[in-house]
This record gives sequence, C-alpha cells and structure tokens, in this order.
Amino acid sequence: MEEKSTDDLSQELMSQPNLNAYIHENGRAFDKRNFTELLTALYDRKDISKAALARRAGISEVYLHQVFSGRRNPSRDRLICICTGLGASLEETQELLKHAGYAQLYPRLKRDAIISHGLVHGTPLSEINDMLFTENEKTLY
Repeated sequence: MEEKSTDDLSQELMSQPNLNAYIHENGRAFDKRNFTELLTALYDRKDISKAALARRAGISEVYLHQVFSGRRNPSRDRLICICTGLGASLEETQELLKHAGYAQLYPRLKRDAIISHGLVHGTPLSEINDMLFTENEKTLY
C-alpha cells in the first residue's frame, strides 16, 4: 500500500465527516515516535558526551539526564539549546520541535530567523544569544 502524503491526509481529514472512520482508515500513517526516542536517536548519531552536551547547551547534566529519561520536558528554548549543543541541523531541530509539541522555527519571525541561521551555520549558542540580545530579542537562556 502506497504511503499517503501529509497533504493527502490533511485533505482527507477535512473532508471526512466521521473522525473515527478517518482514524481507523489511517492508523498506520500516524507517527508513533515520541520526542525522547527521537532525541536519543539524534544524540546517538553525534560524537559528544552528555557532559559536553550539557556544557554546550548551557544546562545542567542532571537536567539533561532527566530530559533523556523522559522525566522532564524541556521548554521550546531549552530544546533549541540542546539541539544547538548537539550540532543538530535545522531539519533535525524542526523535527524535534514538532514531536515535542512546539512551533517550528519560522523564518518570518526575526528571533526564529536568527536561531535558524545559527543552526545552519553551526554558530555556538553563546553567539546566537549575543545576536538575539543585539537585536533586542529574547535570548535562549
């Protein structure tokens, strides 16, 4: 069976009068991965210790371990800090934000544009924060 595109699923959802029928017919199309699994998979692909990640992300090791274990849910800004510390790509960051239930970075918002640029260019978190401060935008920490 061919996988439906997100647009196809969206159109079907909006045109289907019976939500239960939609859910039943498309159960296999739902993304069952959770945030913690995705974060762990991303971390496993990177060559960094959790101690170094915590330093780069500007968070404590205890907090980081709680995030990885699923006991803590980081805020959107904290998650962006973790992604920056991991050296995650913009696409990897967007995927994690989506699965954590947060808005993805949006290039029409100056703050998000600054963060996105930093992710794409591998800018250290402290420099991203400096640019945010310079532009009178809320810093990440």
